[in-house]
Amino acid sequence: MAVPPLDAPAASAPGRVVRPRAPFGPDALRGLCGGAVHLPGDPGYDGARRPWNLAVDQRPAAVAYPADADEAVEVLRVAQRHGLRVAVQRTGHAAAALPALEDVVVLRTAGMTNVQVDPVRRRARVGAGVLWEDVVSASSPFGLAGLHGSSPEVGVVGYTLLGGLGWLARSRGLASGSVSAAELVTADGTLLQVDAGSEPELLWALRGGGGGLGVVTALEFALHEVATAYAGWLVWDLRDAGRVLPAWAEWADAAPDEVTTALRLLRLPDLPAVPSPLRGRRLVVVDGAVVAPEPEAGRMLAPLRALAPESDTFATVPAEALARLHGDPGGPTAAVSEHRLLASLPAPAVDALLAVAGPDARTSVVSTELRQLGGALSRPAAGGGALALVEGRFSLFAVAVPRGDGAAHADVAAVAGAVGPWASTRRYAGFCDGRVPPGALWDAPTLRRLQAVRAAVDPTGRIVAAHAAPLPG
Repeated sequence: MAVPPLDAPAASAPGRVVRPRAPFGPDALRGLCGGAVHLPGDPGYDGARRPWNLAVDQRPAAVAYPADADEAVEVLRVAQRHGLRVAVQRTGHAAAALPALEDVVVLRTAGMTNVQVDPVRRRARVGAGVLWEDVVSASSPFGLAGLHGSSPEVGVVGYTLLGGLGWLARSRGLASGSVSAAELVTADGTLLQVDAGSEPELLWALRGGGGGLGVVTALEFALHEVATAYAGWLVWDLRDAGRVLPAWAEWADAAPDEVTTALRLLRLPDLPAVPSPLRGRRLVVVDGAVVAPEPEAGRMLAPLRALAPESDTFATVPAEALARLHGDPGGPTAAVSEHRLLASLPAPAVDALLAVAGPDARTSVVSTELRQLGGALSRPAAGGGALALVEGRFSLFAVAVPRGDGAAHADVAAVAGAVGPWASTRRYAGFCDGRVPPGALWDAPTLRRLQAVRAAVDPTGRIVAAHAAPLPG
């Protein structure tokens, strides 16, 4: 006897019409996005589901690649009909902070790559798939710069929704404070144009609110008149950390707003990916940018140069060079990390940090980084936003490569624990790879306001984000 195909109408009694069964759950997504949908078992699924941090094994119900806002609307509407939630990723940073994804469609925005720069209004409008290197290339010919971070391969939208802290931060503030408008698809598939006139509360929430409000398919933000900067690296052997770190901490705490630097205690692997002069070495590195003419910038850096670095690359460079200044990894890698904001960094804190990450420490931590805060970061952004400032004077970020024995997790935790007495109760979401309590990211009034905005646009919590404010109740 012939067996009918699974989607054929079943036999029925005369006069009764039986319709074909509709696809159920993730299968209903097949055919959307021009066929660019991957489900478990599909040949492209493993590549599509992979986040930036290869230590995270995320396994969503499906991965979809919409090419534009209309396709994103369609995915969200189908997902809603079939009880699926939706998470948005471009590069997949912060994946470790996401919950389990077995009922989640990961919406990859890599196809939304339009970049428009208006040099007269000093504005950029970018699609959700745009990386910072695309904005740098488009804006630098006009002497303009966006407030990108330390890696050009980070997605603009995700970085900005979490605040956005880069080399111009102490003079220009957080990237989220520069956001002027957005195109957003809500959980039910409604396409909204968000700006101060049409959706002021949504705009406020998008400025550092961590996401979870919908799918941002385009973002508009201010560009800043920065054509050049005095930038580079100062390098010492790690054995000099005992004199360099306390001197840098004292200098950084009093430096003018034009200066944004970071100090790293590095244990670099002996691998081809590491530049040959640094390969396999243990170093102290101060890198950063000074937005000032060279003579003035040189005077600002003089106290650090007096510490006799073995290498000094600071010079006047085009602003576009800042995107690659930090030398962040150029592709996905496995890592574990810990982050703290420090209210201060006095001598006892320096000693505690050197005990676990200095030249005599036995640790698997590859990079122990302190970023200089203050300046514009300590003052509320002019346009307002859910993250208007960053509390603390320094940010600590410790990174190790997991090797399966648990040492990496223990070692980054030891670094964070060493500075615990000087740590703020707040965290900066952009450096939080894992989950943190919402109360650590926003104060109570801000969190309540964020919850109210999210309840209005996503009352059932269908949008999943790494650091979204929880729904009230």
